[in-house]
Amino acid sequence: MQPLVFSPNASSYIGRHGEPPLSRTGFIILAIIMAIFTVPAIILNATVIIVSLLHKQLRQPLNYALMNMAVADLGTAMTGGVLSVVNNAQGYFSLGRTGCVMEGFAVSFFGITSLCTVALIAVERMFVVCKPLGQITFQKKHAFGGIAISWLWSLSWNLPPLFGWGRYELEGVGTSCAPDWHNREPSNVSYILAYFAVCFAVPFFIILASYTKLMWTLHQVSKMDYLEGGAVAKGEMKVASMVVMMVLTFLISWLPYAGLAMLVVNNPDVVISPLVATVPVYLAKSSTAYNPIIYIFLNKQFRKYAVPFLLCGKEPSVDDEVSEMTTIEPTTNKVSPA
Repeated sequence: MQPLVFSPNASSYIGRHGEPPLSRTGFIILAIIMAIFTVPAIILNATVIIVSLLHKQLRQPLNYALMNMAVADLGTAMTGGVLSVVNNAQGYFSLGRTGCVMEGFAVSFFGITSLCTVALIAVERMFVVCKPLGQITFQKKHAFGGIAISWLWSLSWNLPPLFGWGRYELEGVGTSCAPDWHNREPSNVSYILAYFAVCFAVPFFIILASYTKLMWTLHQVSKMDYLEGGAVAKGEMKVASMVVMMVLTFLISWLPYAGLAMLVVNNPDVVISPLVATVPVYLAKSSTAYNPIIYIFLNKQFRKYAVPFLLCGKEPSVDDEVSEMTTIEPTTNKVSPA
């Protein structure tokens, strides 16, 4: 694959024959699409953070990871999302080489932190429900420890390009930056392979293993006892549907991006148009908009405060109990809100 390159003034992205990668209309359409995801992402994630600060009831250990993800997703939206809208509207990357490195680092840093937080949520749910270490209460120190690990893990793997191991470069149609998947220098290829393994593969397998264990435990609980005409089974189905949405969200938003990167790394001669290469980038960035809906607003505890906040103090007319996110405690056969 022949990657697009910076022009001599380091502000435009041009193809092999000097032509722009997309028409002016195409860039405007991309700007509109990115704005459709970015504006709700900023509003929803900011709402989660604000209501969490305003209401002490939401500051519980099991909710800290949800709040952490809102912070990371807001950072992604404010850097990658807003800049993508602006640069697409202009039709080129307007921040130069230094801006590309800064944007690539910021988006990758916040994005991988959010991805690690998804894995953290999976582990938390599994430990609370399955209790692999016995009757250990999940406390604030555990939540803060997991959050710190997610930020430090992301930082440790996104700093190397700033010091020569790997690099940040323009991607897709040239209006955003990310780790350089195209460069064939051994040091860059080794970084990309390591980055893929620890920042994509590891979170994926943690999520898969945690939710597999969680669903197996819930299934066993529902077979042992049915409370109040099947309350356990009903709770299991709620958790099951939430788990399916979580896994599908992960797959849809991140695997195309990681898959395309690995395709380019392993087959550098493959021909992929800039527009096609942009689609996985936008899918990954779009997760900042639907993450707060899936992981937070389907949680009755957060919804109780977030919906009135979004409606400027007005109470919703219908309190939808069907979408309540639940956690089942197998040792007590009790269904409680997450």
